Amino acid sequence: MKPADEERIAARLAKLMAMICVRNTGIEELHAGTVPVTHTGDYSDVFITDADGRQIPWSDASHLDDDQMRNLMRQIVDRLYTFHLKADDAGFRDHLDRWLAVAERWDEPKLDEASLATIAGGEAKPPR
Repeated sequence: MKPADEERIAARLAKLMAMICVRNTGIEELHAGTVPVTHTGDYSDVFITDADGRQIPWSDASHLDDDQMRNLMRQIVDRLYTFHLKADDAGFRDHLDRWLAVAERWDEPKLDEASLATIAGGEAKPPR
């Protein structure tokens, strides 16, 4: 297979997997809600007041706790697992084809240089 064909297929698959396996998961709950107003554009002027009265800069605040992160990752892993196991199922592929039209309107993916650097450097750091 030609490299251009491999890249085209990989791009379509990446966008489709993101659409099917990541969108409409718990990430949508994180996206929902009121977006704070920022006049600086970088949210350095936005603070969160916690229950103890601490003023926490928006950029320093965790936006999800460990349980939320764990649940989100479980949901995404389960969807990726389902995607791979059902890839040959005709009904599932029909479902994918319907969503592909939406996913193909997204920006084209690019190589993630940070990921490549981590792989090359052997700096695998497990998350906390």
